[in-house]
Amino acid sequence: MRRSSGTARRGSHARSLARASGSHALVVALGVLTACASRPTPIAYHPISIDGRCVQREEDGFREDARLVVDDNRVRAIDWQLWVGERGTCRFALADFRQTREKPQVELLANDRSGCRLFVWQEPGRVTLAHADCEARCTAGIYDEAWPVLFDAASGGCSQVR
Repeated sequence: MRRSSGTARRGSHARSLARASGSHALVVALGVLTACASRPTPIAYHPISIDGRCVQREEDGFREDARLVVDDNRVRAIDWQLWVGERGTCRFALADFRQTREKPQVELLANDRSGCRLFVWQEPGRVTLAHADCEARCTAGIYDEAWPVLFDAASGGCSQVR
């Protein structure tokens, strides 16, 4: 009997621990879900007007030559080439795209139905020109290293990441 009551006690203790662990796991899981559910505040909409030119070269050979003209969220000019060291380039020209959206950010879609998209948005102090799904416009093997170009919103020159 003793053995069974000891086993019962151990079983009861094990169940209590399991319940406590389960409760703790639930609290942890809820904390993780809450953290995942809270989103950063979106960038506030700012009308974009810029006459930008960014030409720069990094020490490691990455460089860019970008011209961007936007007037009240209407793109007037894009001519952008970037080099990933000596391994290759990506090239984007406005003639190859049509503007499909003005707000909350500017969006352009490639005319060739490749799905390549360009985005322009403004946040405090800078305007960003970025691309998505544009591997075909780049030398093979470099697309993952082809970063957006950042323009200083006031001067139109290159902006530095801070």
